[in-house]
Amino acid sequence: MDRLVIQGGQALRGRIRVSGAKNAALPCLAAALLTPDAVVLSNLPAVADIRTMVKVLQALGTDATLEPQGEGFELTAKLACTGSDDPKAPYDLVKTMRASILVLGPLLARFGKATVSLPGGCAIGARPVNLHLEALERMGAVIEISHGYIHASVQGRLKAIDHAFTKVSVGATENILMAAALAEGTTVLRNAAQEPEIGDLAQLLVKMGAQIEGIGTGTLTITGVERLHGCEHAVIPDRIEAGTYLCAVAAACGDVVLDRCEPEHLRALLDLLERSGCVITEREGQDGRQLRIQRECGQKLRSKDITTLPYPGFPTDLQAQVMAVMTQACGISVINEGIFENRFQHAMELERLGANLRTDGHTAIVAGPAKLTGCTVMATDLRASAALVIAGLVAAGETVVDRIYHLDRGYAGLEKKLQGVGARIERVGGGRV
Repeated sequence: MDRLVIQGGQALRGRIRVSGAKNAALPCLAAALLTPDAVVLSNLPAVADIRTMVKVLQALGTDATLEPQGEGFELTAKLACTGSDDPKAPYDLVKTMRASILVLGPLLARFGKATVSLPGGCAIGARPVNLHLEALERMGAVIEISHGYIHASVQGRLKAIDHAFTKVSVGATENILMAAALAEGTTVLRNAAQEPEIGDLAQLLVKMGAQIEGIGTGTLTITGVERLHGCEHAVIPDRIEAGTYLCAVAAACGDVVLDRCEPEHLRALLDLLERSGCVITEREGQDGRQLRIQRECGQKLRSKDITTLPYPGFPTDLQAQVMAVMTQACGISVINEGIFENRFQHAMELERLGANLRTDGHTAIVAGPAKLTGCTVMATDLRASAALVIAGLVAAGETVVDRIYHLDRGYAGLEKKLQGVGARIERVGGGRV
């Protein structure tokens, strides 16, 4: 099993190009099920979850190929779904990736039936699929869960609904948005999630011929059409990857420019880091917007409190990384996790590195600055992995981050990108003791 070995204490200086957003790419891949025509998606991050989703699509009757793009950190997918007599997303593919549930809505909308294994993914708390199933049942689907699988069918086309989600859910919003694109009538989705990745999916669907109003708001109005067509689409930059590198510089010090990112998608984090003492500059680049973050060695960080909330609030996917930053800030930081109930698993590993913190339910209290020293730590989920890497960049001596298969699910070439800005980090095989 691969590990990352980090020699801490190096300031980061240089440039990093941000890859496409994994959390936008996955629903966009699922949307290819809605048409028999060719769909070409570019700027997909070259991560494990993307390859898994493509395998799921292939199992569902999609002719799909992945080709390297640019420096190899991104991929282009060419997809054409002719369909399958028995569309089934099997457990051996679905078990590692929660986003596989996103094929359910498109399959029902286009083929009238689907069998999808109940999904897996990071163990960060309960993320029930009931919000997906309730809306699909209201649209006319008959759904049964047995032996770990969701069995769904509908006679004719799905029917439009006026539906208010009882809880803001990114996945449920995406699934029902795709289903509604081919449903009969006009669907209104209220209390819809507003994340930029949903807006990117909606823009793809519009290119495919869908009729959608209210993109970027909490109310989406979708007038169903009988058929969607193919198109080409470039996935938006990954705000969580960009945020992770911003946090790395904030913690370890340095001066780094991020190419191809979207500052508006990161406003909550940028505000936090600026108030903490980092200097951040936004500007236009040759390949989209750029962000420059500066924190010189010896410049003190100020502790700040955060509460994770649905977008445009502070993203839960950056909570762990910011906790690593706050270990280096002067004062007390209170971090409230408002989305998931089990997302402080990285806290104990940060303590092993020397962090001064404690957790109580949904709240973590971090006192800093703490002198971190290297040791072996274990990643427990995707974003926890990133937090441990950030802490390792700060810690004196050698830090070994184990179980980085979590990291590979969401970051393309993270160690290579960090090497490019001066970090002493390398990937080694499982034989290392």
